[in-house]
Order: sequence, then C-alpha cells, then structure tokens
Amino acid sequence: MTTLLLYSSQQSQWVAIVTWVLLVALLLVSVILIVWQYRKGKELAYEISQLGKIQKNNVEYDFVLKSMRLSTWHIDPKTREIIFDQDFRDQSDTFVPSMGKELVDAMPEQDRLRVMKALEDLCQGRREEAHEEYQIIQPHSKKTYWSESYAIVAEHDIDGMPTRIVGTSKRIDNRKALEQELVDARNRAEESDRLKTAFIANMSHEIRTPLNAIVGFTSVLPDVQDAAERQQLLDLVHENTQKLLVIIDDVVNISMIEAGKEELVMSNFDLNLVLQDQIEHFSKDLKPDVLMRKQFASDQQFITTDMNRLLEVVKHLLSNAVKFTAQGEIVVGYDAPSSGRIRIWIRDTGKGIAPENLERVFERFFKVDEFIPGAGLGLSICRVLAYSLGGSVNVESKIGEGSTFSFEFPIQ
Repeated sequence: MTTLLLYSSQQSQWVAIVTWVLLVALLLVSVILIVWQYRKGKELAYEISQLGKIQKNNVEYDFVLKSMRLSTWHIDPKTREIIFDQDFRDQSDTFVPSMGKELVDAMPEQDRLRVMKALEDLCQGRREEAHEEYQIIQPHSKKTYWSESYAIVAEHDIDGMPTRIVGTSKRIDNRKALEQELVDARNRAEESDRLKTAFIANMSHEIRTPLNAIVGFTSVLPDVQDAAERQQLLDLVHENTQKLLVIIDDVVNISMIEAGKEELVMSNFDLNLVLQDQIEHFSKDLKPDVLMRKQFASDQQFITTDMNRLLEVVKHLLSNAVKFTAQGEIVVGYDAPSSGRIRIWIRDTGKGIAPENLERVFERFFKVDEFIPGAGLGLSICRVLAYSLGGSVNVESKIGEGSTFSFEFPIQ
C-alpha cells in the first residue's frame, strides 16, 4: 500500500513538471508568435504605405504628363518596335500612331529619313539620346501637325548595347506658329527698313528732279525778255510743279489709307461718264502713234461705290498705260456686272512686263524701267485702294505685246 502511494505521488510530480514545461513552452511560443505578428504587421504597414506612395507617385506622374500633354513610349532595340505606353496629347483631329511603322510612315519624306536615322543610331548604341522635331500627316484629312520627341537609352546589356529605349512626344503646333510669327515679324521689320531706305532714296531723287527744274527756270525768268520764251519757261515750271504735287499726293494718300483715316464715301453715279472724262483727260498726253478708245458693256451703267477711290485707281492705271505705250492703242472698258461685282480693265500695246515682275509691279517704289519718271507708288496705291473697296487689281502681260490691268470690286 505504501509503495503504491509512493508511486502515485511520483507520478503526480512528473505530471506537474510536464504541465509546467508545456505551459512555459506554450508561453514562449505565444511570445514568439506575438513578436512575429508584430513584425509582420509593421512590414505590412510599411508595404501599404509604400503602395500608397507608389499610387500617389503614379497619379502625380500622370498629372505631370497630362499637364504637359506628353505621350510616353519605348523601343525594343531588337525588333525596332515602338510602343506607346500613355498618351495625353491633344486628341482633337490628331492621328496617334500606335506602332513604329505607322509612326514613320506618317511622316513626310524629308522628316522620315532624319528620324529613322536617329532611332537607328539609338538602337545601334551609336548615341545615348536623341531630340527630333517632325511633322505627322493625318490620314483622314491629309493635314499635318508638328511633333517633338526626346529619347534616351534606359538599359544596357553586359556588352553595353541598348536593351530598352524610352522616350516622350508632344505636339508643338503653338510653338511652331509662334516661331513663324517671330520670323514673319522679323521679315516685316526688315522689309519696313528696306522700304524706308527705298522711300528716302526714291523721294530724294523724284522730288529733287522737278525742284531742280523749278528752281532753275525761275532763276532765269527775270533775265528773259521775249514773251514767248518766258511763257515756255512758265509752262515748264507749272509742269514740274504738278509732278511734284502728284508725288506728294501719292505719299499722303497711301499713308492716310493705310492708317485708316479716310472713310468710304459711297455714292451712286454713271460709270460711263466717269471713264469718259478720264479718257478725254489722258488723251491729251498720248504719244503721236497711239490711239485711245473705249469698250463699254452698256450705254449706261449706274453703280454705287466710293467714286473718289475708283477715280484714283483709274487715273493711276491710265497714267501707266500712257507712260509705257509708244505706239498702238489703249483700250478702256468694263464687263457687265456679275454676282454683285464689276470689272474695269485697261489694255495697252506697250512694252509689256516680264513674268517675274508681274507681282512686283505692285510693290512700293518698284520700277520696271528706271529711266521712266515716277516714284513707283502708283500701282501700290491702286492695290491698297482696291482692297479698301473689297476688290482687287491684277495684271496680265507679255513682253513686247502689252499689258491688261483689271480692277474688280463690289457694287451695290
């Protein structure tokens, strides 16, 4: 009995020891699990925070691309394939090629060869970055827009050859338009400077010529006793005074019209009477072998326009015809009105104008023949006056056969 009790007591002690060992082990495992879970929780929190940052960075990245209207793309140097990743360019009427062949084929030939060489140099490792400006032809409208691309080698293999090339593109139509405006402004400034120089040179010559005659003839008048000779000198003084007035009037007229200081004064009148008066006036200045005649579309033609401006145009065109026609005829006429417009024309058999000068004759101070008197402003004034009336002045001419100047404008 005593032995049995002793054995039972020992067994209870062993059970207690094992229980305590298990409890301690369980406690240690629990502590380890708590520590592990805590660390895992921190790692998870860190990963979540990093993911949030990545998402935030992606949003910011997309926002930057969108605000700059950029597209991003990459090239596989082995296949030469260009793939667009994101595109935030203005999509209004814009062709967005998705693959490399589409992109290159959409370029004009002069741009295609240059861009292909730049991309090939990148893929071959001959350069690390590239910057190109080129045009893209839109297939549906055949219009073009300007694009600018930057590319750089992003990854290399162990031999230093490119394995990934990344790039960006954007439309630059506004910048190109601004550049063109700056070029045009510079050209206008240079042209203005050229015109100013030409104005001074021409005016000094054209004004000095009649002034010299006026001063010379008036200085000898007191010494001339013969009445006929005095009258001849007075006539020459008067003629040169009129030439001087015409030059000054031309300069004043073109300046006032371009400054917008002269308003249109509309009136209704018979075009036949106005043209007939000018024919009679200029017939007195014809050279001996020249005949002037008319060719009107009707016996009466009432129109409503600014008569003074019309008269100025007709006078300058007739003056030119008389000045450059040595033989043959000058015909003044007009066609029947059509679609609310009428066309007056003056045809001569003068020396004619070379093809390369047909538009230049309307430039200020341009003279086909430097030996013919005049400031070179008449035809320029005609075109300005025609534009102010909503019309146009044009010329057709052949060397040795004569010229036809036409003045077309709206009527009421």
